[in-house]
Amino acid sequence: MAEQSVSPHSNGAGHNGYPPRVVITGVGAVTPLGLNVDETWQNLLTGKSGIDYFSRFDASDMKTTFGGEVKDFIPEDYLDRKEVRRMDPYIQFAMVATAEAVRDAKLDFSQEDGSRVGVIIGSCVGGIQTILESHDVMTARGVRRISPFTIPNILVDSAAGRVAIEYGLQGPNFAVVNACASGTAATGEAFEVIRRGDADVIIAGGSEAALVPVIVGGFDVTNAMSRRNDDPTRACRPFDVERDGFVMSEGSAILILESLEHAQARGARIYAEVIGYGNTADAQSMVAPHEQAMGAIGSMRMALRKAAQYGVSAKDVDYINAHGTSTPLNDPLETLAIKEVLGEHAYSLRVSSTKSMLGHLLAAAGAIEAVVCVKTIQTGWIPPTTNLDSQDPACDLNYTPNQAVQTKVHVTMSNSFGFGGHNSCIMLREYEDKPA
Repeated sequence: MAEQSVSPHSNGAGHNGYPPRVVITGVGAVTPLGLNVDETWQNLLTGKSGIDYFSRFDASDMKTTFGGEVKDFIPEDYLDRKEVRRMDPYIQFAMVATAEAVRDAKLDFSQEDGSRVGVIIGSCVGGIQTILESHDVMTARGVRRISPFTIPNILVDSAAGRVAIEYGLQGPNFAVVNACASGTAATGEAFEVIRRGDADVIIAGGSEAALVPVIVGGFDVTNAMSRRNDDPTRACRPFDVERDGFVMSEGSAILILESLEHAQARGARIYAEVIGYGNTADAQSMVAPHEQAMGAIGSMRMALRKAAQYGVSAKDVDYINAHGTSTPLNDPLETLAIKEVLGEHAYSLRVSSTKSMLGHLLAAAGAIEAVVCVKTIQTGWIPPTTNLDSQDPACDLNYTPNQAVQTKVHVTMSNSFGFGGHNSCIMLREYEDKPA
């Protein structure tokens, strides 16, 4: 049995009347812009695009022929060769991103009480590549030839389960399925689990490996994706008048969340503090956002209500990482929501959409965007919204067009909205060693 954690267990009560504090101590990522956080971050700051033509299948009969593939990823470089054969790519991505985050946080699980460490990793479709390969095997060779690893690979919660097995973690463990808001929701739910005292540490984030013909084709027939096939790197154009749809990507991002007491007791480096989380439903359409952005507004207000417990108000927000999908409906409605929630202050802060370079990582999108907020607080650099050449008059905020900007950032907000009317918002702030 692992030794007892060096930190006291939280019972959900804060100190001196303040709510329990939750901090971020490690981050990891596998994205179309890099196989780790540093590479991804540097490419974001320089405005590099991770979008290119699909290389794994023939998309010539589709209206969209490009996306954000993870490049040069050789799972055997990170994972045991035998285990690689037993893992769907979405699990591989999650395992590699988690390993980086654990190293970054300098966590030694031999010194932790495994029952106080949990895993919450979101995904939209889970092991879709395994499903398709198993179907092909059954069709060609019969049911007895299906791999016994099929079911453990296709489940949406398999990434969380596999990570727990790898590190011997017996705390709260589940997947969040919240469409394109899953990564934000997983991180937010980790915040809540720690706040209520059910864990000291949570490995949280999202993972997706859905760039397969049936999923890409399914989005293709909805006409939701960009068709700028002559110039993929400039296809994702959030808030631009010529935007024509989102760009689908893949990858994983993981964050290590800890109670402040636990992080301090083990002498951890603290990147940022989580102060707010909201989750709502539009309850209107499976594919279109609410025409008055009511769900988006509600999730942001819910996050702010919790942030107020830590002494933070709307006027304190310095930067918003927007959902910013580059679709005709999302961008003006998200702008509307920001202005409704923040009022005149909306015109004083910076906004950007890193999807302009990364594309849309589906369930991993909100997680990598939370990592972006961590890095923005840490470094003072706000990544740009690229390809923003002619701003839509209906989108009239400062979207940090085309060039990264250096400025002090104390408080961030990150929005994620998804099919089915799912909305999530998470807020971070610069960590200070004092109550609230």
